[in-house]
Amino acid sequence: MSTKRRLWLVGLSHHSASVGLRERLAFEDGISGISARKLLDLPGLEECALLSTCNRVEVVACGDPEKVDSTAVVDFLAVERGVPSGELRSHLYVHQDQAAVQHLFRVASSLDSMVVGEPQILGQLKTFYEAAARAGTAGTILHRVFHKAFSVAKRVRTETGIGGKNVSVSSVAVELATQIFEALGEKTALVIGGGKMAELTARHFRGRGIGGLMFANRTFDRAVELAREFGGTPVPLDELARYLPLADVVIGSSAATEFLLTAETVQEMLRERGYRPTFLIDLGVPRNFEPRINALRNVYLYDIDDLEGVIGGNREEREREALRAEEIVRGEVDSFWRWFQNTDVVPTIVRLRDKADSICRRELDRTLSSLRQLGDEERKSIEAMAQAIVNKLLHEPISRLRRVHDPQAQDVLAARRLFGLDEEEDE
Repeated sequence: MSTKRRLWLVGLSHHSASVGLRERLAFEDGISGISARKLLDLPGLEECALLSTCNRVEVVACGDPEKVDSTAVVDFLAVERGVPSGELRSHLYVHQDQAAVQHLFRVASSLDSMVVGEPQILGQLKTFYEAAARAGTAGTILHRVFHKAFSVAKRVRTETGIGGKNVSVSSVAVELATQIFEALGEKTALVIGGGKMAELTARHFRGRGIGGLMFANRTFDRAVELAREFGGTPVPLDELARYLPLADVVIGSSAATEFLLTAETVQEMLRERGYRPTFLIDLGVPRNFEPRINALRNVYLYDIDDLEGVIGGNREEREREALRAEEIVRGEVDSFWRWFQNTDVVPTIVRLRDKADSICRRELDRTLSSLRQLGDEERKSIEAMAQAIVNKLLHEPISRLRRVHDPQAQDVLAARRLFGLDEEEDE
């Protein structure tokens, strides 16, 4: 009889290790399959896959628990990436069996992500699974567990609102703009500043189909660089007042120590715009836009505290949806685990079916060879009757075996003994 298999998940993530250590341990998807083939040389390991993103490096593996030592997997990671194993061990976690399945399902559903509900992790998971499949290191068990993880993630995304509310400053700013302007395709945004936050906000606006982008920065070369990247227009900072009336959305993300926009400047801008609505997003600390602007008609001004308030509400909603998602994951883990446990009983069921079919075929051949006068239809009727008898006799024992999860359970051992299945294996 085959030994019961075990699932392992060994790794580290943003929960347990610094970005510096994660960088040193990271695998590119192009070499992850090669490394997985090396890992498969460990005694008792039958299947494995490597997952590597900016937030985690993990090994998913299946094998014989009597031969596989999870510390050997840790040592493999250390040697393969040139990181001392002693430095690695305190940052690693090891999940087994159902805990391993649950962790993988939570990762796929972005419940373990730095930003819960982010969609990128599922695509990354698929990329590394496909690398393992191409390398031939993912077999029946890992094919099943990864595909199940993908379907769980789809259920979570479809049945909950876990990804429905933005939880970053730049994305919330864009979300608010879409609430003020029904369509962004005919609108223009002016980004003041050239740092990471300004770039991220521009990227979000471009992703939502903003009609035009302008960039102003103290260093004009940086404004030109951003304009080139996003297909926008560079604006000299000392000519800001000329371009302001063209902007429906103005984003301030500068390190300036004085206000870049005053109430008087914006009042003049509104007059030139015919008092069409204008949305101002002040991401600066200190603030880039004078707070008195908020009192002007047809101006919507949000500063960093306003956005953080929206983000807090969004996080709370995501957390509520995450609780629903966790329920889905738990149910799917139970479903997968029933299938996985039955794989240990399947060899007994297959051997029982094969033995019965073999006996049926031998007796049919012997009987039909002595009844040469029978026509084809009569012979087919006798064969169908014999097969039906076998099926009816096996139905109850096979149904009972399918409900058993342990290959060493009494019913399984009794079936193997009563039908002589172990004796045949010995022969």
